[in-house]
Amino acid sequence: MGVGVFWPASTTRLGGSSSVSSDQARHGLEEPLSMMTQENYVKIKDLHAQGWTIKEIAEETGWHRTTVSDWLKNGPPPQRRVSEPSVMTDDWRGRIELLLEKWPRLQAVSIHNRLVADGFEGSYPTVVRAVRDIRGPRFRAAESVSVPIHTDPGEEAQFDFCDLSSWARRVGWNIPLVVFGMILSWSRWRMWWFTTSEDRQHTFEGMARFFDQVGGVPAVCRTDRMGALGRSQGRRFELHPPTVGFAAHHGIKITSCQAGDAKRKGKVERPFRSLQETFLPEVEADGVPAGLDELNRRAVVWLADRVHGVESRTTGETPIDRLAVERDFLGGLPRVRFDTDYVETRRVHNILPFVSIDANRYSVPPAALGHTVEIRRRVDSDRVEIRLAGRLIATHRLNAGRRVDVWDPEHRAAAEALALGWDTDRPDLRVIANDQPPVERLDLGGDYDVDDIDLADRYAITGDNGEVSA
Repeated sequence: MGVGVFWPASTTRLGGSSSVSSDQARHGLEEPLSMMTQENYVKIKDLHAQGWTIKEIAEETGWHRTTVSDWLKNGPPPQRRVSEPSVMTDDWRGRIELLLEKWPRLQAVSIHNRLVADGFEGSYPTVVRAVRDIRGPRFRAAESVSVPIHTDPGEEAQFDFCDLSSWARRVGWNIPLVVFGMILSWSRWRMWWFTTSEDRQHTFEGMARFFDQVGGVPAVCRTDRMGALGRSQGRRFELHPPTVGFAAHHGIKITSCQAGDAKRKGKVERPFRSLQETFLPEVEADGVPAGLDELNRRAVVWLADRVHGVESRTTGETPIDRLAVERDFLGGLPRVRFDTDYVETRRVHNILPFVSIDANRYSVPPAALGHTVEIRRRVDSDRVEIRLAGRLIATHRLNAGRRVDVWDPEHRAAAEALALGWDTDRPDLRVIANDQPPVERLDLGGDYDVDDIDLADRYAITGDNGEVSA
């Protein structure tokens, strides 16, 4: 008999066949599968040691013969797992609730990174379950089915703008804030550039910066029907001449999606959601940047750490590794970078050494009176350059006011010297200075005696004979 196990008297025998009562068989068969424990294994092992066959043991215990044989060959079942205490304590859960209360659409990956930085030892799925319990599902089923669009290396890039003015106002920035996004469709390498406008010059500058960073140009650049780039004519989208010039300069094709087909450029649209729900909340939590330059620097670091160096769930590879492959399929960069500056012409006033820019007047050298000059300003710059016949003659910082005269000290000194001096060849200039009002003439009254002028003596005429006549 087995030690510590009670066996009915009719079942104890060594070897040979044994008959089992119907009551015992029914008792064994009534045991549910969930009762297969370490104790059952000890019982089966003991019966087998006494010489019972597998069939007899199965009939005795109620387990299937295959189960009995498997236990005897492979050993006992695993020990019951001891459950560890949950790492998602009320304190961590409360912190998650506070984060979601401030940023309702904050993604679980951002929450997990912030908790880990504060000492949380749980896994990312643990945070995901807690976020879902608190917030619930974020998305609903799509109204229509979509299929992935395959693109070859170097075949296509997508670009677009995203308006962030509401976020700028919330953090106290009094500027119109937008972000230009562009992505290579095959490698998924992307760029974000925060700026203040989405006009044609900023669009060209964003694309040129992207080409410089990836080291080449794709065959096709896809976007929506931007009014800055072209004009819609039914289903057609006709590009403006400057856009055609930009495409020809780089040897690319700029194409647009059909109206209402935003999914066609979903590769650039989808990252904007990560920007608004992950990047910007993290930026705000870490401290609002001092300006656009700092925000752009943070974006470069964030993309390198959180996007380009992480395996894509779609491709299974990191974007930085795929970019190394895709570079060989990109077209070469043009030898001369495309000019994205704001460039226009103005005529200098005929009398005043000024040129008008945005309701303000900016000084030029007096020699430029009446000439046509070129006004040039770089994208996102507050300085303007004025050129005459290709030569730089003035540089000014743009004034935010209206109807303000902005002087360069050298221009003012030269203008005043010409206006107040006597030179028959000088340009016609008016004095532009805040001079003091003229002093009134001194009235001597009757205190002084002045002799009458002797006109005959002053205007005497001497004749040929030497005589003087009046």
